[in-house]
Amino acid sequence: MKYLLKDFEYYLKKEKGSSKNTVDAYNRDLAQYQIFLEKYHQVTKPKQITVKHIEGFLKSLNKKVSSKTVARKLTSIKSFHHFLVLEKEVDIDVTKNFTSPKTQKSLPKVLSVDQVVALLEQVDKQTDLGLRNKALLELIYGSGLRVSELLDIEIEDIHLNQGYVIVHGKGSKDRMVPISDMANIALRNYMIHSREHILKDKKITYLFLNQTGTRLSRQGFFKVLKKLAEDAGIESECSPHTLRHSFATHLLENGMDLRTLQMLLGHEDISTTQIYTHISQKRIKEIYQKAHPRAKEES
Repeated sequence: MKYLLKDFEYYLKKEKGSSKNTVDAYNRDLAQYQIFLEKYHQVTKPKQITVKHIEGFLKSLNKKVSSKTVARKLTSIKSFHHFLVLEKEVDIDVTKNFTSPKTQKSLPKVLSVDQVVALLEQVDKQTDLGLRNKALLELIYGSGLRVSELLDIEIEDIHLNQGYVIVHGKGSKDRMVPISDMANIALRNYMIHSREHILKDKKITYLFLNQTGTRLSRQGFFKVLKKLAEDAGIESECSPHTLRHSFATHLLENGMDLRTLQMLLGHEDISTTQIYTHISQKRIKEIYQKAHPRAKEES
C-alpha cells in the first residue's frame, strides 16, 4: 500500500496541482488510515478494504477529534480511493456512499482598522528587521495574501513601478495582485535600505529573509506578529490569516463587490468568499449597538 500512497502523492502534485500544504495534510491523514487498517484489521492491500473498515476508522476518530477534522480526513480517504479506481487497482470505490459530517462554521476573527494601525505602529523602522517587518505587514494586509503566498514571493515577482505582485497561489495557480501605496513605500524601503544588509553575501531570491539571510519561515513570521500584537495590546487572536480576513472584511465594508474580492483572494468558489459578508453584517450590528443611543434598552 505504501507504494500506492507514493503514487497518489505524485498524482496530487503533478496531475492535480495541489499545494504543498494540501499534499502534506493528505499524507498525514492517509498514513493514519494505513496504520489503522494494518494494526486493527491486518489489511495491507486496497482490494481488502471494505465499507466496514472505513466506518471503523471514522468511528475511532469521532471520540478524539472535531467533526471538521473528521470531514477533512474523509476527504483525503475518498480522494485516495477515487485514485485507486482511476489506476484500476480496485473495481469499485467503497467510499462513494460516505458523506462528510456536518460541521459548524465559525466566523474568522478579524481586526478593526484601528487595531491594524496599532499593530503597524509597533514596528521599529530604524532597524533592518524592522523595515522588513513593516514591508511584511503592509503587504499581507494591503494585498490579502495567504502566509504561504507571502513567503514564496521572489524578487522577480515584485513590480513596484507598475504596482502589482505575482502571487503563486493554491494548486500552482498564479494571480496578479495590486500593491497598496503604503505597501509599495514599505517594500521600497526594505529592498533599498535593508534586504542587502540582511542577505550579506548569500544568493537568495526570496523577497523576505530571516536574520541569517535565508528564507523567512512561517514560524518566524508567526513569532514576529505575535510579539507586535502583544506590544499593541491586541488581546484577540492575531495570526497572518487574521490579517487576510481583516483585508477582505474591510474591503467589503467599504463597498467592494464579491466577485472582485474573490479574484483578489484567489478563491476558486465564490461561496468561500461569501463568509466575509457574514462577518461584515456581524460587525455592522456590533458597531450599531455601541454607537446608537437607543440601540439598547436602558437598565
